[in-house]
Amino acid sequence: MDDPRTELAGRLVELLAPVASRFSAGRARVRLGVNTAIHDDTAAELESFARPLWGLAPLAAGGQAVPHAELWAEGLAHGSDPAHPEYWGEPVDHDQRIVEMAAIGFALALAPERWWDPLSGPERDRLARWLLSALPRETTDNNWLFFPVLVSLGLDRVGVPYDRSLITARLDRLESFWLGDGWYADGPTERRDYYVPWAMHFYGLLYDSLTGGDRFKERAARFAGDFRHWFADDGAAVPYGRSLTYRWAQAAFWGALPYAGVDVLPWGEVKGYLLRHLRWWRERPVTGPDGLLSIGYGYPQPALAEQYNAPGSPYWSLKAYLPLALPAQHAFWTAKEEPPPDLPAVGAQPHAGAVLMRAAGDVTLLAGRQHHPWVRHGAEKYAKFAYSTRFGFSLPNGALGLEQGAYDSMLALSDDGGAHYRVREEPADPQVTTDTVRSTWHPWPDVEITTWLTAAPPWHVRTHHIRTARVLHTAEGGFAVDRDEGTDRESGPGHARVTAPAGLTGLRDLDGRRDGEIVDCLPGTNVLARRTALPVLVAQLAPGEHWLSCAVLGAPGGPEVETAWQEPPTTAHPQPHPTTTAHPTTGDRA
Repeated sequence: MDDPRTELAGRLVELLAPVASRFSAGRARVRLGVNTAIHDDTAAELESFARPLWGLAPLAAGGQAVPHAELWAEGLAHGSDPAHPEYWGEPVDHDQRIVEMAAIGFALALAPERWWDPLSGPERDRLARWLLSALPRETTDNNWLFFPVLVSLGLDRVGVPYDRSLITARLDRLESFWLGDGWYADGPTERRDYYVPWAMHFYGLLYDSLTGGDRFKERAARFAGDFRHWFADDGAAVPYGRSLTYRWAQAAFWGALPYAGVDVLPWGEVKGYLLRHLRWWRERPVTGPDGLLSIGYGYPQPALAEQYNAPGSPYWSLKAYLPLALPAQHAFWTAKEEPPPDLPAVGAQPHAGAVLMRAAGDVTLLAGRQHHPWVRHGAEKYAKFAYSTRFGFSLPNGALGLEQGAYDSMLALSDDGGAHYRVREEPADPQVTTDTVRSTWHPWPDVEITTWLTAAPPWHVRTHHIRTARVLHTAEGGFAVDRDEGTDRESGPGHARVTAPAGLTGLRDLDGRRDGEIVDCLPGTNVLARRTALPVLVAQLAPGEHWLSCAVLGAPGGPEVETAWQEPPTTAHPQPHPTTTAHPTTGDRA
């Protein structure tokens, strides 16, 4: 990008141009499609109205022209008016409206001249009253606690008084989620996903910047060193966790650092993380024929949606445009974009329950701690063994067999001969060392599995200690690779591999007891590729105690990876973790 600030502004305007034609007559509703989320249609249409402000407010604050700004000003006047037919409604506890009110508070805090000053006195009073109604409401006990805080920042900017004890209570509760070393949990849970950078840190940096504080800035500075390991050299971020339809919000943290003046890394390096990421997304078909952002990740994929995703949800991605609020003379914009730095090949991140490894510019995250059974496909989004910037991960497209299950980076187990499978859903007793993640899981009450995942770039090694009281059919998947441009396949005793233009994926059985197969997964299962082939190792286990080990390779094709395929790592079985659980076959306690 010769002038990245101008190009980013142009891209933002381009993304929002199709939205302008979807405003209702009163300008308070934006209808982008059919709402199938758990919240009502009014909240969904408010979401589609409000989320573009995450990009438009920085554009305005940076002194650039805001196309159709008057639509949002008129909508604010009518949507907050109880007498208007397009009134958004009073928020109740745990209401989606509170989420979207935060975007409006953000817009008022950054650019009141665009969306407050044009309102009449009575219109301002009604908007203020409506925003104030969010402050005492109960929210979900996680990053949602920041939403009333953001509303308060907008009220501060336009001079509306409120009960500050309500905000102090939110901030105090958020403190309890601080883990140290730059990390938060997203509530009293095991989740430490993208809601740490794009929510906890992003909102904290906004708060410090707009109130003159430094507590959140210091924490973000500590987080930056870990977070850069989540990005591949081409700009791709590891697809992991919920809300992946927010796409390039993954890099919003890198834009919030310069906005808040946190110069923990050279500006050219920070600029590189953000711009490479945005360029990577430009190559993905993420909009529909109408130009609107779609639900999905690498392409329109409704199956990826969470139950709270409505048609306007993907515009959360516009958080990445926060640096547009900075003047063109800011050091972030004048710095030369730097290439990716040399980072260690393996890095442990215990708070995330992960080990990240780098090879050939790609990143693989080995996971063993986080889980979220409430969200759709929670096991696939959090509890697979590995997540790759090159190969992504897959979701099931049915409940019958390996083709529908698309069990990449999982050990799938069946007790009905391979018709229905269970996988790791909630890892327990996690432990992270310098290169290994260990966890224990129970697909049935009488089946206990301890899994070790060890980084050995470009490979990783998986070892499973299984104690079962039932016969199990097992299928362990490598990475799923795009099959659309042709594949070379090889499988047999102890191995399975697929080579395609998108890369090589394969497994080698280290115990010599499993056979290799290639599965063509159903279309629309992988988050990056529409149709994939998946190498798997299969075996049947009798009741008793078993060890399974394999080496898994996922890399770009070429002579180096062919050499690596011939030289898999070896491993000795780890010591089983002591447990007080009775052995499922003997009843003895280990």
